[in-house]
Amino acid sequence: MRTLFTAVALGSALFVGSIAFAQSVDPATAVPLPEGFADDLAPNAVQDQRVRQYVYAKRIVDVSKTGVDNPELLLQPVLGQTSTSIMSDPKQACVMSKGGHILLDFGCEIHGSFRVEARDLTPSKNSVGRTVRLRIRFGESVDEANSEVGVKGAVNEHSTRDQIITVPWLGAVECGESAFRFVRIDLVDDDSKILFDSARAIFIYRDLPRLGQFRCSDERLNKVWDVSARTMHLTMQQFVFEGAKRDRLVWYGDFTPQTMTALRVFGDSKVLRDTLGYYARETWPLPKWMNGMPNYSLWWLITIGDIYRHTGDPKLVEEQWDYVKGLVQQLLPHIDENGKAGFESPFLDWPTNDNRPALDAGTHAMFALGFDRVAEMAKVVGDKDTEKIALDAAAKVRSYKPSNVGNKQAAALLELAGIQKEGESNVDVVAKDGPKGFSTFYGYYMLEALSKGGQNQVALDVARDYWGAMIDRGATTFWEDFDLDWLENAGRIDEATPEGLESLHGDRGAYCYIGLRHSLCHGWASGPAAWISANIMGVVPVEPGFKKVSVKPFLGDLDWFEGTVPTPYGQISVRCKKNADGTLDLKVDAPEEVTVL
Repeated sequence: MRTLFTAVALGSALFVGSIAFAQSVDPATAVPLPEGFADDLAPNAVQDQRVRQYVYAKRIVDVSKTGVDNPELLLQPVLGQTSTSIMSDPKQACVMSKGGHILLDFGCEIHGSFRVEARDLTPSKNSVGRTVRLRIRFGESVDEANSEVGVKGAVNEHSTRDQIITVPWLGAVECGESAFRFVRIDLVDDDSKILFDSARAIFIYRDLPRLGQFRCSDERLNKVWDVSARTMHLTMQQFVFEGAKRDRLVWYGDFTPQTMTALRVFGDSKVLRDTLGYYARETWPLPKWMNGMPNYSLWWLITIGDIYRHTGDPKLVEEQWDYVKGLVQQLLPHIDENGKAGFESPFLDWPTNDNRPALDAGTHAMFALGFDRVAEMAKVVGDKDTEKIALDAAAKVRSYKPSNVGNKQAAALLELAGIQKEGESNVDVVAKDGPKGFSTFYGYYMLEALSKGGQNQVALDVARDYWGAMIDRGATTFWEDFDLDWLENAGRIDEATPEGLESLHGDRGAYCYIGLRHSLCHGWASGPAAWISANIMGVVPVEPGFKKVSVKPFLGDLDWFEGTVPTPYGQISVRCKKNADGTLDLKVDAPEEVTVL
């Protein structure tokens, strides 16, 4: 039976006897439709790969002085089916009437929807039938949940986070999807009233266990790891979105650091492969650049090479090889006779977007990294011609050595590519002033560059200080961007901004993420988990698929750590402890197929 499932083409329905299976991105795990529905529904049924769970709020952030009775009852679980014996009893329900509003906190950022169930109600004279209108506002911060669209960057883009819903008597309504921690409920019509049966979130996520784990003697670093993993998990939806609230799209530059975290925490997954392959081929066929951005096509090359390094699966490369070869030919004319590589309109990240020399230097380094990956993959398919083209191109690019112009993003990429201009030190530029000048997107590459340049302790301090600072101000996921200077005279995201302070969400941000438009759950910001796995735990594949691994732990000022790294053969477990005399006790437990160096 399983063989039959895997043979089904993407997007088709499978019939075995009288059993029909819904369309699914992964036919091998498709769920059969129930008996009596298969014949009618199967050709048009598409299976959602995700899980739904009801979640009740943990606390009430704010409630109006009038118009709300018994708000604490919204924190208590219910059966999900109104009992008609108590439906009109105002003492056994949260009641909202004229001027009423309530702001709920679900404890941490989630991705999903919101469901309101009415036990009883009094409709407005303007109601259509026996209904009540409620205004529902999602917020990644308290300030966003209290916001008005158009004020301080608050938007309804990519997901509708501010909406009016109509709730029927003895009925329920769901709204969303978005990413949020806070939900504000307002009664729209003053002459109406509602007795809530419940008001709860629907947590929607992929059921992906954390195969990679990390714990250490520093609780702050543990939180950074955990929040990194959570941030990545919430962006793994139908495909790998770059942001769970916004943009809810696949962006292939963003996808590269996301991939590294996903591989190190969740291992190989179908959603990674579908995002890399199927979605890319269907939406950005050559000669288009990925997402219309030539740098993102380079990131796509680097990403597929990274996934191959971690999985060792030749089919991954074989499936993409025609596209890879075509992309190589499209990239070659962008290397001049002196070896300088670049594009007319390059892009690294938003903070560097006005620094053309930094954009050019970073892009140049990306060419070397991309052609390195092509040369490695060419060996898998036995394409010696493309391997030589890639090796020659990488060498030519490295013969030209641009300045890092004192920019951390450019310096990080040049360090990772092994390109250094005489008289300059890339790692010194990245290390200067610790996290000053970091961005959450390129933060991953900056951490990696610090480690490659022998500055692991600096990187460790940066992870604590930069990503940890978001946690200090209430973050439960990491943000689209962040600057330590934003903290000055700013409040927290998990409370309304007090008078005299500026809003850390509404009064900060730049470029396309000004104010409340700013995404507070962005997958590219999850890089610390991947960096910790490779540079603190020190587990790095020496051969594709972890057939051989190097384990070089770094404790720095930590007393101990323990954790796991997923491989195609199972998990590698590592525990390292610092002895009183400064020596290390290291224990590594690996699957028998893995050779540990």
